[in-house]
Amino acid sequence: MSGTISIIASPLANDKTKGKLFDLIKQASEAKQLRRGVKEVTKALRKGEEGLCVIGGDVSPIDVFTHIPVLCEDKDVPYIYVPSRKELGTVANTKRATTLVLIRAPEKGASYRSAYDKARKLIASAQPAI
Repeated sequence: MSGTISIIASPLANDKTKGKLFDLIKQASEAKQLRRGVKEVTKALRKGEEGLCVIGGDVSPIDVFTHIPVLCEDKDVPYIYVPSRKELGTVANTKRATTLVLIRAPEKGASYRSAYDKARKLIASAQPAI
């Protein structure tokens, strides 16, 4: 069933937002500020790391990651879905598809600071009002 977007994949990034997120993920990966995979991201969120969470919308079964959006909301970490976990893995510099990534909040003087701030605003505008 992989390849179809999950019913819980909301908010889903449009093409423009997806491109900007992928550029940010590449920059964060080069700066070694990226957490990859369910286990690593869950541990980082529970420890209180801040950042942006990007989730693959075509992950199956959904039970693998359904706790992540709830955890993100509890920790005030913005999250967004992208259509393909394979593309997500490619831009995160991994050989395999990646379920999700956490882009760690940049420190002062980080090279990806402006891209991070823009992506945070894009994700905030895509989030539904609760």
